[in-house]
Amino acid sequence: MLVEPGSPAHDAGRVGAVVVNHNARDVLLACVRSLRAEGVRQVVVADNASVDGSAGALAASDPDVVYLASSRNAGYGAGANRGMVRLGTEMVLVCNPDLVVHPGAIARLTAALDADPRLAFVGPRLENPDGSLYPSARSFPSLVDAAGHAFLGLVVPGNRFSRRYKLLDWDHAGARQVDWVSGACFLARRQALEALGGFDESYFMYLEDVDLCWRAGQAGWRVSYQPAAVVTHEQGVSTNRHPYRMILAHHCSILRFAWRTTTGPRRLLLPLVAVGLVVRVGLAWAQRAAEAARRPANGPAAPRRRRPPAPPADRASGGRSISIPPSGRR
Repeated sequence: MLVEPGSPAHDAGRVGAVVVNHNARDVLLACVRSLRAEGVRQVVVADNASVDGSAGALAASDPDVVYLASSRNAGYGAGANRGMVRLGTEMVLVCNPDLVVHPGAIARLTAALDADPRLAFVGPRLENPDGSLYPSARSFPSLVDAAGHAFLGLVVPGNRFSRRYKLLDWDHAGARQVDWVSGACFLARRQALEALGGFDESYFMYLEDVDLCWRAGQAGWRVSYQPAAVVTHEQGVSTNRHPYRMILAHHCSILRFAWRTTTGPRRLLLPLVAVGLVVRVGLAWAQRAAEAARRPANGPAAPRRRRPPAPPADRASGGRSISIPPSGRR
């Protein structure tokens, strides 16, 4: 069958996908099915030491997927980098396993990269399972906004600092250039990824996406958000297994990013930033423990979901000095 240039099937053939997996077997299978339904032929699953039978389940469901096993969990960025080298496509979709790509999303993201040769990364509209917006396109905050979001965000999520950082006063209805997009799902131009050296693997979890987009801006690339491409993201399937470790990893990544990007006299504030992050780790741990104590013994009720159209079960075949943005992913 001939495939016309510019058709969804043609565009998907230019895209390879890397799914970074850690003990997320069931949602992984749904994610891969949604990619196949969109015509993505090259799919690599970079596994980070899963013990939940992900490998066997995937082999039974879709034996053509390239499965890269690892004896240790080296982190999200390291997993993504391992997967990307196995792809030969000009564009790379990097994604979590706990998401489902809606029809037409790949073609719309591809069109965005085609329209701007200096666009390195484009992120879709991420929706929670109930159909509400997850704010995945964000700004690099000022020091004041970063501090306000870090502390007030724990108790007053709608505070003005968090709203500025998460761009919540923008309706997210139109495409626009942004500072960074969530690494939970974005389409990357291979040329840009190679020029930037991929993700910085010194970030175990969180902020590797912020760092990548920041380095892209420093090198003259752009980052954008395309809400016409929609992806449902369940969130936390892997990270919720080790919540306290992930909270610590998150804050270590914030400090690493602050050390890299803060310049001039503001570097004198970094010891104070480190102390503030230690305090925030304690507060976040306490908040998590309180939530766990309030949770019923049989767990919370499952959220009501608005599912995207289900794919078939059988496969048919600007640089500036910036502060400490807490990552909003996974």
